[in-house]
Order: sequence, then C-alpha cells, then structure tokens
Amino acid sequence: MSNSYIRTPESISIKSIEEKGFTLSSSQYMDLIMPNKNYKLVGDFLSRPLKRSDLGVEVGSISYISQSPFYFLRTKALQSYSFLPEITSESALPVMPSVFMKKNLKEGDLLISKDSNIGEIIILDKDYPNFMTSSAIYKLPVNEHKYYLLAFIKHQIFREQLDFMVPKGAPIRHAKTMFLDCKIPIPNKNSGETIKFIEVLTQAIINKEKLIKEKHQKIFDNIDLELKANQNKKVFTMDFPTINEIDSIGRLDTNLYRQEFKETDFLIKNYDKGYNTIFDLGFTLSRGQNLQVSNIGNSIYSKTFYPNFYTLMLPKFLSKYGTIDTVEYIGNPKNLKTLEKGDLIFGAEGFEKGRSIVIIEEKEKTITNIHGITIQQEEHNVEKAIFVKCCLDYLRDKGLIDLFAVGGNGGSLAQKYWEYISFPKFAADEQKKLTKLYHNSEAKYDINNWNLDDFLTKDNEFNNVAGIYELDKTAKHLKTKLNSAIDNIVNDEEVNICFFNACQ
Repeated sequence: MSNSYIRTPESISIKSIEEKGFTLSSSQYMDLIMPNKNYKLVGDFLSRPLKRSDLGVEVGSISYISQSPFYFLRTKALQSYSFLPEITSESALPVMPSVFMKKNLKEGDLLISKDSNIGEIIILDKDYPNFMTSSAIYKLPVNEHKYYLLAFIKHQIFREQLDFMVPKGAPIRHAKTMFLDCKIPIPNKNSGETIKFIEVLTQAIINKEKLIKEKHQKIFDNIDLELKANQNKKVFTMDFPTINEIDSIGRLDTNLYRQEFKETDFLIKNYDKGYNTIFDLGFTLSRGQNLQVSNIGNSIYSKTFYPNFYTLMLPKFLSKYGTIDTVEYIGNPKNLKTLEKGDLIFGAEGFEKGRSIVIIEEKEKTITNIHGITIQQEEHNVEKAIFVKCCLDYLRDKGLIDLFAVGGNGGSLAQKYWEYISFPKFAADEQKKLTKLYHNSEAKYDINNWNLDDFLTKDNEFNNVAGIYELDKTAKHLKTKLNSAIDNIVNDEEVNICFFNACQ
C-alpha cells in the first residue's frame, strides 16, 4: 500500500530532533497530509473512555483443545478485506470451559486489533455469546456515527496514520491505545447528507457480507437435507478396511479409512439417486500456470491493471465463500494458460485448501498459478460448475478435503485422489436451488434512480434474490464508491451523493 497521505520531510531541524528524544528514525518525523482540517480523533467517537474490561484476555496455548462450545477469538479474525469477522480454525480456537471468560459480544460491536495486524477492525454480524477475545483486541464503546467511524478506520487514511505512530522493528508491533489519537476527517460541505451517505454505503456493504455468509451456510443445509431425506435402506456401519480397499487406494497411511470420512462418503454413496465422480460429470483436471521464471521468463507484477496484463487469481486470495479477496496483475509476453467461463479454480494446497471459485463471466486473459487445480469442461456449463463447487464446499465444511490431503504444512490434494470424491446425482430442480444461492442471473442491480432515503430498502430487495456472486460483485462496487467518497472528504472536496458507476 502506498503512503499517499504521509509526507516524509527532506530535512529536519536540531530542535525537532531534541523534541523527539534524539531519535533519527524517519517514521518519527512523518507528517499527515490532510487538506481537510476539520476532524475528530477516534477517541472522540467513544461514548466513554476505554476500560480494561474492553480488552480481551489471554488463556495460553495450554488451554486449546480439539472440541469445545467455547472459543478464543484471535486477531486473525480481523481482516482488511471484510467488515465482518473471519471465523476459521485458525482465527477461532476451541478452549477449555474452565478458562472461558464471557465478554458479552453483541451484534453491532466494533472490535479493533491493537497488536499484530494493528488497526484492523470488524463489526460483529450477530451475537457471539460463546466467544472471548484475545488481549490484543479492544471492543470499542461507540454509539453515535458508528458506521462512519468504521468506514474511516477501514480506509487507508487511518492505517497510514497508525503505521507511523507505532514504533517499528519489533517482531510484533503494539499500538496500545495510540489509535485513539488518529484523525477522522469530518466533511465541511453538505455535512449531514455526506455523513449519511458514508453510513448508508457502509451498512449496505455489511448487509451484503452478512448475506454471503448466510447463503453459503444455506447451501450446506440444503445438501444435507436432500441427502438425509433420500437414503437407501442400507445403514452405515464402521468397518476396518478390506484388502481390496487397501489395494485400490494403495496406501495404509491415509485418512480415507477414518470414520469421519466413511460416514459422509456413505451418506453420498447411499443417496437413492446415485452419485458421480468428477470425471463422470465431464470435467478434467490440470494444474494452473507455472509462473516460475524458468518456465515463462521474467514477468512484471502489479497491484494496478495495465492493458495486455494478465489478471492473476491466486488460490490464496480465495475466500471460503467462493469470492476473491484480492486480485493482482502480471505482465508477460507469452501466451499463458487462461481460464474460461465455467472453469473452477480449486486451491489444492495448504491449511486453507479446498477453497474454490467459478468463472461466471467471460474473462479475457485471466490465469491462476500452479498451486491451484483448474477444473474444466468442454461445454462451459456454468450451472454444472457451480453445483460441483457447492458439493466441494460441503465436503470441505465436513472436513473431508483435509482428510484427502497428503503431506505436511496443511497437505496437498493430489489429482489421483479425485476419483474417490463423490458427487450426488441431484435432480435438475435441486441443483438449480443450490446454484441460485451462488449465482442468480435474474438478479439485476439497477441503481440509477435510487436515492439516499430509499437505498437500503431497495438494496435489500435486490440482496434477497441475488446469489453470493452478485452480492460480492455489488459489495465491491459500493466499496469503490465508499473509498472515493472518503478520499473526497480527506481532500476537503464535495462528495457527489449518487450510487451508480457513471457518477464520481
């Protein structure tokens, strides 16, 4: 991220060196460039001063256990790409009930990290009664203009201020309560409507992110319901592997003999309409583009798009919901292996393996790398690809993708094990019910005539019929509008209050 709001002076005086305790660290002499001189400090937004009870507590790794109804929320749950907490096996760890301390985490609470990924902030999408926070996380007591504050803390203007306020050099940086002194600019022109515009945009983005999580869970619920309601009469029994089974798999050291795997595998194979393999469904598997210099020569990597550059969709940037959190670009003169409509990118390696995304629209010069498996089909049927993705997400949620993997550091799902992954033969109407939760082409985002007063109502009407793909796409559009509006406020420029693409 470029420091577009920070200025480092070309020279400093002896007096300023004395005032800074004779430090020669350049970060201590940086200045904030903010043309708008009308601002509040973060601390001014709080309804009361921060207390020790607003901070989480540590339980120690000795308190982590494999299963528990109580969880320890770490700073990893606070990510820059989302307004909501990212709950994963890495960010929320089950802990012994005896060490759990109730933190009364409620829907709408703001949580901010003071250590590690300092300044990251999220808003809770629901009550979390069985979660406690780490000692690196503050719960902010904010009532008025909560969404305005949240939007600015998510923005680069806040991050850059905090970055040069906090001393560098330690393995883990500690912001303590320095973030309370960061400046939040207030609009001078059309102040009331502008603040409302910022808050409406922020609320709309949060609403979409919440629905993405809900529709993702509904996919799992629908698959589970359909499978369990339509089982053959055979009943599952856990048996030791047979000689034929071991001979077929060709290994003894595999999780495919475990009860957790066999129970879910049985549920699919005992489905009364049958099951398929990925190959039965007409798909082929291949690795993504090898980007090593020895293979494609020198390349130029960029965060910004340039004509004739390739769009790089890396597995590590995929969310568990089938969206992309970050996109990079690569310039290379060779004809690289590109993705087409109806293809899937499947992250096959590491602790977050199993995340995937479907290429919904025709994309020119889009590639992934060798860490991803490209799942392709000749007919480019988007609905079929989405159904496969839904089933893979279901298996990942059940833990089966991890059980298929081999090797260390999270393991890798080798292509030879895909013949053991079963996909239920759902009827066309059942498949459509699932696929529309991920992508609904009937959802049209026509916002040209929406205004500030009716935007959230009409946006929610769209959200109810939109799939995860449309929710993510429109959320990204609103984030662009939000960041542009914040830039205008910082630069003391009037904000054009409109929602569609043509207005700036």
